[in-house]
Amino acid sequence: MRKIIPEIYVQNCKEALAYYKEIFGGEIKNVQLADGKEMFKGFEGKIIHAELHINDDCVLYLVDIFDEKKENGNINLLLELESEEEINNLYQALTKDGAVKFELQKTFWGAYHAVVTDLYGNTWGLNYSIR
Repeated sequence: MRKIIPEIYVQNCKEALAYYKEIFGGEIKNVQLADGKEMFKGFEGKIIHAELHINDDCVLYLVDIFDEKKENGNINLLLELESEEEINNLYQALTKDGAVKFELQKTFWGAYHAVVTDLYGNTWGLNYSIR
C-alpha cells in the first residue's frame, strides 16, 4: 500500500472545499462536476470528485452527497501534527464552527491531543507527540 486517501462526503461540497482549504491550506485540484454526465443526470452543479492537496503526503478527496439518506459526518480522521503551534491553530479553526468532543490537553501518552467535530459533522483527532 502506498497511501490512504480519505474521501469525505458532504452536503455542499463547494463550500466544504473552501472551508477545509481555509483551515488546512493547500491547493484545490481536479474538481469534476456532474454536469453533462448521463449517469449523474438530475444532479447538475454537484461535485462528483474534488481534491484538496494540503502537501505532497496529505490529500483529501471530497464529494457531494447524492443519496438523500446519507448524512454528513461519515468519517473520523486522526491528524499527527508537527508542532504545538500547528495543533493549537487547527484546534482553534475547527472549533470555531464545530464542537469539542475531547478538549485539547496534554495526555498520559506523551502528546497534546484533542477531538473535534467540524462544521460538516466530520470528526478530527488532533495529535502532537511531544518528543
